[in-house]
Amino acid sequence: MATRTDPASAATPDGDAAVDPGAIEPMDVVVTMQHPAHVHFFKHAIRRLEDGGHTVHVFARDKAVTADLLEAYDIDHELLAGAAPGSLPGLARTQLTYEVRLLRRALAIRPNVMAAIGGVAVSHVAALVGARSVVFTDTEHADLINRLAFPVADRVVTPTCFHESVDGDHRTYPGYHELAYLHPDRFEPDPSVPRDLGLDPDERFVVLRVISWDASHDVDASGFDSVREVVERLEATGARVLVAAEGDDVPPAVADRQVSVEPHRMHDLLAYADLFVGEGATMAAESAVLGTPAVYVNTLRMGYTDELEARYGLLVNCQGAFRHQRALEVAERLLDDEATDWAARRERLLTESVDTTETVLEVLLDGGRD
Repeated sequence: MATRTDPASAATPDGDAAVDPGAIEPMDVVVTMQHPAHVHFFKHAIRRLEDGGHTVHVFARDKAVTADLLEAYDIDHELLAGAAPGSLPGLARTQLTYEVRLLRRALAIRPNVMAAIGGVAVSHVAALVGARSVVFTDTEHADLINRLAFPVADRVVTPTCFHESVDGDHRTYPGYHELAYLHPDRFEPDPSVPRDLGLDPDERFVVLRVISWDASHDVDASGFDSVREVVERLEATGARVLVAAEGDDVPPAVADRQVSVEPHRMHDLLAYADLFVGEGATMAAESAVLGTPAVYVNTLRMGYTDELEARYGLLVNCQGAFRHQRALEVAERLLDDEATDWAARRERLLTESVDTTETVLEVLLDGGRD
């Protein structure tokens, strides 16, 4: 097993002074969420805005565990639509329903600024109610979403590793979405989580992520050839495999490895894992910024997965026709790696990145001014 340190003891880089939300006149802010990761991304900014005297209105689509996370973090919210079917027509119908309902709420609120990740509904509705719209994204291959949102958004905010051009007001920052909630100033892993799952402190374990492929940007994408083979090969190294599945797509042969952990505690598990292997880019990046090496298995790749591999060596991209076999070989090698200091690689990443929540606050507060 590679050299690691307790995730809670990782060095915290010096940063700029925190943004003060109370320094400007109170605003009405609308934040919308259509994915569990959006809850994590905005949660600290929402608390800081509310503590600074601003009113934050949260609207969400009940996808996966989004509502569960909002409840777990005690964030007041209203659900505007349910989960959408995986087909493009189904996604379009759900999106239209979501936008119409959001427009009605926004007309009553008359917010100063509206924000979202992806931001199709926010950019369209804000233009109709006289609010400024701020769209955050890190996903280049979300072509349809980007084409619909970017032209009408007042500001688009991306990590510097985002490699597509953006016309108009485009703000970049050095870092990743995941550092809005996993920066050491925001997150300290709880060692009781792996312990509650019956894991021995010295036991090697791998988190294996299997996704449902129902997002609009996942159409025509694919990951593993056989989840069963992945589990068998990883367990042959002596590591325990915990399957974290999105939806109900776990093969019966490995269903007994499915991990039962509350969604808001999954990051604690990732922080103590020896390896992450999975089809989901968000969880792969979460693992990487926590100092857990990640093997990302998906025909899609993004600027942030490329940078986490090329710049910091915390993630390995496995794409192409032989991605499945390559992922297995890489995972076996990493589990046998006794030399790499993953904590040092993480420390370098943190030194060269910002606390993304501070960027979110700065942009939202600036976006709400006349």
